[in-house]
Amino acid sequence: MNDHTVTTHDISLELAQTLLAGVKAEAGTQGTAMGAAVVDRGGNLVAALRMDGAQIVAVPLAIDKAYTAVACGLPTDRWASSTQPGGGDWGFNTALGGRMVVFAGGVPVVVDGDVVGGLGVSGAAASVDKCCAEAGLRAAGLTA
Repeated sequence: MNDHTVTTHDISLELAQTLLAGVKAEAGTQGTAMGAAVVDRGGNLVAALRMDGAQIVAVPLAIDKAYTAVACGLPTDRWASSTQPGGGDWGFNTALGGRMVVFAGGVPVVVDGDVVGGLGVSGAAASVDKCCAEAGLRAAGLTA
């Protein structure tokens, strides 16, 4: 055992594609076109999709939602209340050049207790984005 290194787990392309398929299926059920993205534990893009007709801002927002979720290890909507003016995390959404997203649609991807990546979904109301992200997790046999 080497005390100078750490073993970590990272998301696979196969898992990323399963997550995106779940998002796409739920978006179809919801009757909306979405953008979705999966990032690895370092916040790097692994896979993304933009459904036909999705807003052009959907994928960039999805990437940043996925990044926020993996960086913090929490769903992005956990920051909604505390980042309001006067809240303890006021200004958090401007961190890292505005990359931190504080509304629903981003979830960490947790496998066997380890955060291995993040999933972000954008393109509709935040509640629909969240529903589609959670459907992506369920499609992979994971929970939010």
